[in-house]
Amino acid sequence: MANRGPSYGLSREVQEKIEQKYDADLENKLVDWIILQCAEDIEHPPPGRAHFQQWLMDGTVLCKLINSLYPPGQEPIPKISESKMAFKQMEQISQFLKAAEIYGVRTTDIFQTVDLWEGKDMAAVQRTLMALGSVAVTKDDGCYRGEPSWFHRKAQQNRRGFSEEQLRQGQNVIGLQMGSNKGASQAGMTGYGMPRQIM
Repeated sequence: MANRGPSYGLSREVQEKIEQKYDADLENKLVDWIILQCAEDIEHPPPGRAHFQQWLMDGTVLCKLINSLYPPGQEPIPKISESKMAFKQMEQISQFLKAAEIYGVRTTDIFQTVDLWEGKDMAAVQRTLMALGSVAVTKDDGCYRGEPSWFHRKAQQNRRGFSEEQLRQGQNVIGLQMGSNKGASQAGMTGYGMPRQIM
């Protein structure tokens, strides 16, 4: 983490709100999935936000995770470095983020490198990993390992095709959204501008 002093005032309030979004139960589920998905001897971190951050901070676990979601020989990150240099670790996190976006995670679901590196928003890291798991379950290409119930399936496109004849028939039907004129009449109406007759 960067050497920053304590924050005060509004900055402190904002940071506390961000920290409240972090979910410890979700952390356990994500750690279990990552270890199962990577199928390597990855050490299980102690529980807690700081330990979760330290576990992911060098980017190696994240790169192994995204590589495990591809068939052998098609991995997006060919070389994973175990370097202790800060810029190398941040570069690996960036590589993971680019690969996750290519894999199908929406840009709005992807965290910033500093969110993980400086521990600014670990809830955003959790959201990205959840979105990645959801995309993996939805793809159903055989690379996902784990319980399918751990993540939500994303809605998929369901295009429908209609023939020209069906489209022409649909133009002759008045849909109920347009209303109905059954039972309506103009009996008892007066012309516009006339006062109401109250008796």
